[in-house]
Amino acid sequence: NATPKDIAAVKRQLGPIQKDLFKTPDIVIRFVDRLSFSSPVHFLGLDDAGFTNDAFFVFRGKHQARVRVQIPFHQIGNGQCEIVCESGVPAVPLLIAILNLTVISKGALPLHASAFNYNGNGILTTGWSKGGKTDTLLAFAANGAEYIGDEWVYLSSDGQHMYGIPEPIRVWHWHLQQMSYYRAMIGKSELARLWVLNIFVKSMELIESSAIGRKSGLLKLTRRIKVLLKQQMHVDLPPEKLFGKMVGAIKGSPDKVFFVASRDEPHVTVEPIQPQEIVKRMVFSLQEERMTFMSYYLRFRFAFPDLSNPLIDQAEEIQRQILTKVMADKETYAVYHPYPFSIPELFEVIRPYCA
Repeated sequence: NATPKDIAAVKRQLGPIQKDLFKTPDIVIRFVDRLSFSSPVHFLGLDDAGFTNDAFFVFRGKHQARVRVQIPFHQIGNGQCEIVCESGVPAVPLLIAILNLTVISKGALPLHASAFNYNGNGILTTGWSKGGKTDTLLAFAANGAEYIGDEWVYLSSDGQHMYGIPEPIRVWHWHLQQMSYYRAMIGKSELARLWVLNIFVKSMELIESSAIGRKSGLLKLTRRIKVLLKQQMHVDLPPEKLFGKMVGAIKGSPDKVFFVASRDEPHVTVEPIQPQEIVKRMVFSLQEERMTFMSYYLRFRFAFPDLSNPLIDQAEEIQRQILTKVMADKETYAVYHPYPFSIPELFEVIRPYCA
């Protein structure tokens, strides 16, 4: 019962991938005009979530938007999970986390990563959030690489295949400053918005460096404003707009794996790393990515202490086992870079290892 607006909201989260289903779906999103409650709602937090005698609800969505969504946490990865949303939500809360747990239940692995095909090789880059995965993807895509995925990449249980979902890619102002290739793809209004924000950020920096700005009260305020402005200096673009025909079939083979991270050194460096070292680190990165979801799961357990989900409770160990298996015998490297850094330099340093 989704309206065109509801369909567009889900497409923004998952990308425009649609095929006919030939089996019972694992996840169903049902839209209704108005959610009905079987009994008075008990609220958890400041209207963030709530529960009745027989259902759990999320009331806070993306960007703190007010939503009304029913999520059966005990059903995730266990048969069919039906999410019920009031029509008009800007995004389905926790959808990617629910999808990822369902993938784990099938024996495959969702990895916080980006992926692309380059010179006949499938390249997988992973690491902590904001570590340089998207930067690497953009650097190689500007040099002819074929897009597979960004943010989340899905590895088959045998480690031989990887798949992406064409969700929007976040391109920052500093990316556009270095790469005119992408700047030409941004609309004039968005470029103007970024230009104005950049002017304000520079103004805050001038105030900070001035004698007046060094006064403690004003310094604290200008730094806070600067951080808020910098958080807005990006555009979210669909992969098909950035890469065109180079989006491809959003699949490949993870022939080479790069673990990317920033550190206090002036140049980009690449060095071999043991696969197990990546496994040990990424298990905790995956846990951190699931923290918002887990906060709602714990509220669900508070509401219904007798309803648990073994898949969610054991997710860390299950992920460690799958990750160990899929990374075994992979050609793995660590990429360390300063921040900020030169994207063309990043490409030139990594490129020889992708031969």
